[in-house]
Amino acid sequence: MSVKLKPVHHKVILVLLLLSGVALIFKFNWNYQSKSREEFRMETLHINSAHDLPVTQISLDGIQPSDKADLNCKMYNCFDIYRCGSDENHPNKMKVFLHPLSQYTDESGASITPSLSKEFVEMYYAIAQSDYYTGDPDNACIFIPPVDMLNQNRLNVQKVGQLLTKLPHWTRGTNNLIFNFLPGNSPDYSTAIEVPHNKAIIAGGGFSHWTYRSTFDVSIPVYSPLVKGVKLQQETDGLIRKWLLISSQTNIHPEFRQELETLASSSSDFLLLDKCRNVPEDVPLQFTRCKNDEQKKYPEILQEGTFCLLLPTSRLGQSALMESMQAGCIPVFACDTYILPFSEVLDWSRASVLIREDSLPDIMNILRRIPHEQVVLMKKQVEFLYTSYFTNIPAITMTTLQIINDRVFPHVATTYEKWNNPPSSNSVQSPLFLPLISPKEDGFTAVILAYDRVLSLFQLIKSIDKVPSLRMILVVWNNQHKAFPARNEWPIIEHEWKVIQTSSNELSNRFFPYNEIKTEGVLAIDDDIIMLTTDEIEFGFQVWREFNDRIVGFPPRLHIWGDDGKMRYVSDWTNDISIVLTGAAFYHNYYNYLYTYKMPGGIKDWVDNHMNCEDIAMNFLVSNYSGKAPIKVTPRKKFKCAECATGGSLSLDETHMVER
Repeated sequence: MSVKLKPVHHKVILVLLLLSGVALIFKFNWNYQSKSREEFRMETLHINSAHDLPVTQISLDGIQPSDKADLNCKMYNCFDIYRCGSDENHPNKMKVFLHPLSQYTDESGASITPSLSKEFVEMYYAIAQSDYYTGDPDNACIFIPPVDMLNQNRLNVQKVGQLLTKLPHWTRGTNNLIFNFLPGNSPDYSTAIEVPHNKAIIAGGGFSHWTYRSTFDVSIPVYSPLVKGVKLQQETDGLIRKWLLISSQTNIHPEFRQELETLASSSSDFLLLDKCRNVPEDVPLQFTRCKNDEQKKYPEILQEGTFCLLLPTSRLGQSALMESMQAGCIPVFACDTYILPFSEVLDWSRASVLIREDSLPDIMNILRRIPHEQVVLMKKQVEFLYTSYFTNIPAITMTTLQIINDRVFPHVATTYEKWNNPPSSNSVQSPLFLPLISPKEDGFTAVILAYDRVLSLFQLIKSIDKVPSLRMILVVWNNQHKAFPARNEWPIIEHEWKVIQTSSNELSNRFFPYNEIKTEGVLAIDDDIIMLTTDEIEFGFQVWREFNDRIVGFPPRLHIWGDDGKMRYVSDWTNDISIVLTGAAFYHNYYNYLYTYKMPGGIKDWVDNHMNCEDIAMNFLVSNYSGKAPIKVTPRKKFKCAECATGGSLSLDETHMVER
């Protein structure tokens, strides 16, 4: 069989030759030799300045930089996960490619990139000696641009943006990672780096809620060189420090400064520091702070404070955070929009105090109300977080890469406990000091809130009776005008059960710490929830056992900001949730005590007076004490009540949704 080939047109051949020539030129310009980890380590180890770098001349004529940040970026739409394999030696470990470092100039010889900072070289070296490093760009998941962008003040934003576009493997920033401690320039000081980076991930030190792309960017601490070489004394656990609160930041906004001066004049345990005006020439300004004209050594003075205040200055990200943590001083954040460093994985509620900026006048009273035992635990947590994730540039770099690696390989992601619990702890404890997993043999008590829906109540009791982990059923009869059925009318079941007649019709009755509840686990359930199957209830209980400081429930609700700028309460079934309703949810019996006796303000009274929102109140209470979100367990069917359509349901009242 013969095949007849068509002649190739001479114009096609010319085009192919031209394309080959362009490819050869491109390959010549960016001929990156694959380097071993040891070769790259030795190369970065001896770099101290731009004079140690080869010079690469780049033509920027006609080069358009990438678009500015794509604010809609998430890992699923701006990140190519298919690049991220792992090798046999390091399974489930993404690979990071480091572009060779160079001093880039334009055609005139003018520098495009700034000289390299010691911090940037340390970051490069840390990656080069880690298991993340690969010298082969074809096997890389993440690319690190060879430009020091840690401090935007040193950058020509336009030219650096053009250079990034010309880098191989840039592709509008996809899978590129940029580190930046100080974003923005005077006078606006943007909270995110202004170099056009489109889809690149930013590990930034000054994010606000408006610029942070949640679960895409990484909020990192602003590194402070002052923590190097300063040896602070170790203290004895429980030692009470001289000052309850220290404010050491400079350039604080005048409004905040006025409020702090008022506090300092009325609080003897508040130390307000500022810049020193008369400092000897041989003493660097950054190592001193003054109370009036009295000089203090900085950051050593921070070790005399229990709490250290952090307010917004010209920048949101503050190097004072690292300085405070190194001194064992508990941070107090009064920055309403600041994204706390590594908050995607770190539970700051265990190591800091967060208040609103407008609560600043009451800050001393807030701090005095914190029990001494809790202060001791918070100090230990500050020390753990600092030594694990903040202490130097390599620690910050590796923590950032680990967070991204957990996103890439979620099935082996680092657990909450491993991120937040010191490894030296003999037993891992939840924030409520409960065992991490409740005992299986303990089972749960089903607390059914009932009013007059007898048929569905009996059907529910017979269904729950079949759940293997059930220990008792407690019916809370909330109707004072109609007696509950006689005992001989109730269904015959295997488990113990009891009915409690309440003295008043209040929704909070479902959360009372009844003596009859002997188990840690409680299933709060309404008398009309008859669509849950036995195995669904049992599965919900087993999930709760592993997360016993949270609410684990079935029906979800969501609150979001609408396009009209107003808050919306969404009762549709979605995968995004804010709370789970306690009409069918597991929680720890301890929360009954907190709800009944420790609920702040007039929340419980409002709930009882309005016959509404007890589930919202319980969700807020649990999240406030645990620092964690609820967990939704998805049932097979939506929740519907056949009897509810004919009346008797509070949710049918037209004011019900408005109040919620």
